[in-house]
Amino acid sequence: MDIQFKSPIEMINHWAEIQGDKIYLRQPINGQYVDFTWKDVHQKMLQIAGSLRHLGLEPGDKIAVLSKNCAEWFITDLALMYGGYISVPVYPTANADTIRYVLEHSKAKAIFIGKLDYWADQEAGVGGDILRLAFPYDTMPAQYCWQKLLTMGQPLLNSPLPQPDDIMTLIYTSGSTGHPKGAIQTFESFAWTCQAVVRDLQTGLEDRLISYLPLAHITERVAIEGSSIYSGTQVAFVESLDSFVDDVKRAKPTLFFSVPRLWSLFQQNIIAKIGGEKKLNTLLKIPFLKSIVKRKIQQGLGLEHCRILGSGSAPIPPSLIAWYHKVGLDISEAWGMTENCAYSIINFPFNPSKMGTVGHAVEGCEIKQSEQGELLVKSPGLMQGYYLQPELNAVSFDEEGFFRTGDLCDIDKDGCVTITGRVKDNFKTSKGKYVAPVPIERKLAQDSHVELICVIGSGLPHPIALVQLSEGSMRQPREEVKSSLKATLAGVNPHLESHETVDAIIVVNDPWTVENDVLTPTLKIKRHVLEQRYSEKVDGIRGGQVLYEDEIE
Repeated sequence: MDIQFKSPIEMINHWAEIQGDKIYLRQPINGQYVDFTWKDVHQKMLQIAGSLRHLGLEPGDKIAVLSKNCAEWFITDLALMYGGYISVPVYPTANADTIRYVLEHSKAKAIFIGKLDYWADQEAGVGGDILRLAFPYDTMPAQYCWQKLLTMGQPLLNSPLPQPDDIMTLIYTSGSTGHPKGAIQTFESFAWTCQAVVRDLQTGLEDRLISYLPLAHITERVAIEGSSIYSGTQVAFVESLDSFVDDVKRAKPTLFFSVPRLWSLFQQNIIAKIGGEKKLNTLLKIPFLKSIVKRKIQQGLGLEHCRILGSGSAPIPPSLIAWYHKVGLDISEAWGMTENCAYSIINFPFNPSKMGTVGHAVEGCEIKQSEQGELLVKSPGLMQGYYLQPELNAVSFDEEGFFRTGDLCDIDKDGCVTITGRVKDNFKTSKGKYVAPVPIERKLAQDSHVELICVIGSGLPHPIALVQLSEGSMRQPREEVKSSLKATLAGVNPHLESHETVDAIIVVNDPWTVENDVLTPTLKIKRHVLEQRYSEKVDGIRGGQVLYEDEIE
């Protein structure tokens, strides 16, 4: 199916005209929905765009958005598109240094600030002469509040429609190394990808979406905001982390996308509520109880109405997908990057025989493998390049225009892709042998005590696995946890090459978080950070040991 270019603004005009009084956005405030119809959103889009003109901002200016997800995020994004501005989303968890870098590198003239958990710590990053505009939530001081923007000047009317090659947004990658890079996405790349998602998932007027993964990341922007714009679908938001489950239950989503770490946490909570994995397995073997248990699990998560579940952003252990499949929830794993609008490969419709792969290339996307085993991708969703980094652009594409993803892969006879690691993740031990850590991590992560794992070993005799335990495992007796991890290690090592065998598993003391710089905002592990922190500490530990960090001498 050929996808014809239609800008997001054309689509908003369309829905405001044909279903203007239907609810589009549902924002929970103090546990109650504040609803916005399609007509409300359209009118506010015109008004905010008009206020920006009134304040002297011109088409082509870059305007940043720093906020957690909310209805005003969508409205502002649409106003920026309509007014000809280039949006620069910033992660709501970004520290002051990152915020400062993104604002300075992009040359942003203004910033919308909104729902933030730690705005006092972030404010130092929003300095200089930049104009601050505030969403209607508790946030850092600003020159103009939302209510003022809704009454300032005149609505902007008859603004020219965005053209395919116009730059829509600069998406700064969260980056597990170095400064974030600004991927230039046009209206054409964004529109094509959103329409491809709607085409493949058959999203329609009766569906319901929930937006909670960061809108600063292209995945949420395409899969939730973008697909709603192109399908006329209703979107609800989450008020806070504490109200998350209640917000999901109230939204009754029919499509739900998450990341591996959250799927893992959901699993642990389910097992804890039921009284352990053994009890769950027993209940699932009793025919008349099986369907009741599955339904209760789905209801407990608020996902009983879902027809599609997805996972992306980082690799999810095949054992976790298999566990959800066992309890009646099929998770389609997908693969994408900021650079290709986050949608290229997906295991959908869900195929249980392809668990462990990220599926096949979507229609309109081409994939191939380089001689080194790197995954190369080409689609209409590809970025123009990195903002102000011509030297990087020169090496990011091959001679046929395929993007070098940096992911190592296998492609099976059916065209399904298994990600086997990152080109830059492979390290050399002190014996001069290269090790690919990701396949080893996947094998060890099948132990249910493991929440997060990172195999390090650059310059060490053999790899060492660093493990963050699941919440429930932290309360278990140490010897019980160590015994399980030791058995897992003993089961994995014989199947590895001699230079790959893992010398030890170290259970770390401190949780890995975005705040302590171990995780990116999309919850990917920064391997180089853990290498720096632990290499010297674990050097010398041998013999397949399992130790807690505080037991290391």
